[in-house]
Amino acid sequence: MIDTSPAVSAARFVGRDRELAALRGALARPPAIVLVEGEAGIGKSRLLREWLAAPERPSALVSVCPPLRESLTLGPIVDAFLGVERPLLSDLAGALRPLFPEWAADLPPALPPLDDAKAARHRLFRALDELLRALRVEVLVLEDAHWADEVTLEFLLFVISRQQSDGPSLVISYRPEEVGDGSLLLRLTSRLPAGVTQLRIALAPLRPDDTAALVSSMLDGNPISQEFTAFLHDRTGGVPLALEESVRLMFDRADLVFRDGQWVRLKLRELRVPPTVRDSTRERVSRLSPAAQQALRAAATLAVPSSVATIAMTADLSPDACRGAIAEAAAAGVLDGDDRGRWRFRHVLACIAVYEAIPLTDRRQFHLLAGRALEQLHPPPVARLAHHFREAGEPQSWARYAEQGAELAMASGDHTKAVELLVDLLSRAVLPPVDRARVARMAGVAALRRREPVDALYHRVIRTLRSVLDTPGLSARQQAEIRNPLGRLLITGGEAQAALGELEQAVANLDHDPVEAARAMTYLGWAYAGPWPASTHRRWLDRAAELTAQIDSPAQRLNLAGNRAAALLMLGEEEAWDLVAGLPVDGPTTAERLDLARIHVNVGTGALIWGRYADAEEHLAVAMRLAEAEQASRLQHNVRLEQANLAWNTGRWEGLAETSAELADADRDRPAHYLGSIRLAARLAAAAGRRRVAEEQFRLVLEESARLGAADDTMEAAAALARLWLTDGNSARALQITDEPMETVRRKGIWIWATDLVPARVEALLAAGDPSAAKRLVDQFARGLRGRTAPAPRAALAVCRAFLQGTATAYDRAARAWSALPRPYDAMRARERQAAALLAAGHLEEGRELLAAQYEQLFRLGARGDADRVAQRLREHGADVPRLWRGGRRGYGDQLSPRELDVVQLVVAGKTNREISRILSKSPATVDQQLRAAMRKLNVNSRTALAVKAVEAGVFADEL
Repeated sequence: MIDTSPAVSAARFVGRDRELAALRGALARPPAIVLVEGEAGIGKSRLLREWLAAPERPSALVSVCPPLRESLTLGPIVDAFLGVERPLLSDLAGALRPLFPEWAADLPPALPPLDDAKAARHRLFRALDELLRALRVEVLVLEDAHWADEVTLEFLLFVISRQQSDGPSLVISYRPEEVGDGSLLLRLTSRLPAGVTQLRIALAPLRPDDTAALVSSMLDGNPISQEFTAFLHDRTGGVPLALEESVRLMFDRADLVFRDGQWVRLKLRELRVPPTVRDSTRERVSRLSPAAQQALRAAATLAVPSSVATIAMTADLSPDACRGAIAEAAAAGVLDGDDRGRWRFRHVLACIAVYEAIPLTDRRQFHLLAGRALEQLHPPPVARLAHHFREAGEPQSWARYAEQGAELAMASGDHTKAVELLVDLLSRAVLPPVDRARVARMAGVAALRRREPVDALYHRVIRTLRSVLDTPGLSARQQAEIRNPLGRLLITGGEAQAALGELEQAVANLDHDPVEAARAMTYLGWAYAGPWPASTHRRWLDRAAELTAQIDSPAQRLNLAGNRAAALLMLGEEEAWDLVAGLPVDGPTTAERLDLARIHVNVGTGALIWGRYADAEEHLAVAMRLAEAEQASRLQHNVRLEQANLAWNTGRWEGLAETSAELADADRDRPAHYLGSIRLAARLAAAAGRRRVAEEQFRLVLEESARLGAADDTMEAAAALARLWLTDGNSARALQITDEPMETVRRKGIWIWATDLVPARVEALLAAGDPSAAKRLVDQFARGLRGRTAPAPRAALAVCRAFLQGTATAYDRAARAWSALPRPYDAMRARERQAAALLAAGHLEEGRELLAAQYEQLFRLGARGDADRVAQRLREHGADVPRLWRGGRRGYGDQLSPRELDVVQLVVAGKTNREISRILSKSPATVDQQLRAAMRKLNVNSRTALAVKAVEAGVFADEL
């Protein structure tokens, strides 16, 4: 006998009893944080609904993150509070006014604005936390957190950091496969305060017996056949959503029959279960009335829990007709309501399936109606409105709400979200020139405040701002307000030459904004790029100083004065040190502390160029303290790089190889800093005698610095390459590589940059048989340093004079000058030349003794390549070479071959396999094979670990 049932029931909660008990147990020990993870349709929301339905549960505030790319900053948190009665709050609640305008009559007055976005965000978080506590919320539930905006996740971290006995517990559901490696979600269970209960519930697919129980609960509680159970479980993988949707579809299609006391599937082998939830959802929806289908399309367009009134306006239905349509869809198990009268799809996948089935010609109308419906809400959800009016093809409304959303995002410190909204608007909307100019300026300012590195969004901003500048009809002032942030962004990306061009054009039309005009002039005063002489950069700095004196804000004056001091140091202006002496070492606000950190690291860089190493150490220490206090990781990397440069110069080489590898890994997305790390690695390679690696690295630094317009960064690399080629006797090549950098120094007139360059050039001229040119260059160098107390360039001048004189006494003066800095490596090399001069003059014993001392000092410093050269010279003069312990790599099976060693060196330098194959002239497959062999021998499983282990194990020592 065959019979059919008149209806399919809602699925019973099955297979999750243990998880539910664990959830209840954790929340019974507050404060707690519970993470519920699992794929789409696995039952995360159902588990939370079961817990929320229990009468004995603690008070909870529930919100759901909408699946919108443009989700409003803190939108899920704000939505959770909508409809609640405002409690009595302190004056701090004035910070909530931008988020809760409907409470305007009851909230305290607005708080004064803060210049620093990070401080404003912290104040807002404190106000929201106060609101949670005032409402006596015991549990804050956030569903679908993989769609949460960054600031919402930061707020959750803030709540966790303040959890105490009276703090709210957190329950967060998300899909792990949609959480990126850098998501703040991954930090929610790390570094928890003491006493916080932690639970992670990972929902797995149902087992076959639970599959049978779920399906049976939908079909009058009667059993289902074993074959049918196996069929469903195999085809759906035990995912509850797929099970429910498949059963409903099969029932609607009369594929299910009740036979001999159990449910079976008709023609089991012939009829197919829908392969995806999308197919099952669309077919099931097609069986509903036209009004219900229209309501579902509207709900799918809205994509978030919405009221009947909002769905009705979006569907273009009367309220009564919509109410009936929603009831029909809910009875069919497609929609689900909450206790606030809002409706949403029971499963996100079903929502997506319905939306994607809407014809493209109809979607615009649905989005237009959705936008008009959402405009009736208070406060209007501006990010969602921007989304709907964009999809509706309404640029004016889209622009209005995108700007409002960006303003809210920036007020909360979420500058990335603001940039995304504005760049999307500029890229896709046709706006009048005045609107495009305003939005572009706003996007540029927001981009400057981002904490992220040079990434895809950065390049998109650059392209967008440049395209806006091509818009006909922009005034000179509008162009200037776009070129100003564009120029500063180009500096961040390493495009120095292009940056100066944009800033110079901007300055001429920034008279209305003296702060920005002075800032742009200060950037023009930096001498890193362009053909201008030092005098031109100096004039820009002087103009900036005149404007700075007229600015009322102490913080702005400090920022401009500090940057002027650092810029003057780069020009080699002695008066810069008077300005540096007046710099504070701390500030009252986060913004000022970060400004000071940047200023002090720039001063530290200038002090390194001058050779004032004690000053450099002092300013870098201040910068690191401030950067660490403000958790500014990128700024900390800047300081670490300059501290590593200081360590190199002052002879503290231990651990520098590891540091250079770590910095190169961290700064790959910042060209200038990455090249700085490679330059440090190249110095170490050259000193160790690893000629091939050093040459390739210095060549990379030289070529990329020139391409980026960073003229000052080409000097050392060109000089290092010249010295390498001089050891081959190739003076012509040494002269050629130093031609352009030398011309840059002469053209700009900044001779403090030439500490490494001029000695290498003088040596090359002498080797080429042109002592007159060498003397002229030394005289130019001396004139360029006149009146400047720059110890490093002056020591280099002493070396140049020693080259011309060739006497032991002259080299002794040069060595003493280097030692006074101190700069021991250069002092040792000068002593080596002094010893050679003594030997040439017939003072054999004194020369050999001095040479032997340099061999031991160079060896112990880590300059094994130089030590090897000195040892060879000692042997040539009949002297014994001291036997020093080299450490070295272990023997037996973990020895690296010479070719493997070459590969490891380039890995330490930060080269990719493709780059290594080019440098070593090997196939990528061979490089990969040798890299894997090296990893195996050194017992590591990553490139970074290989680099560190190689240096620690001393695997380079045997190559000397």
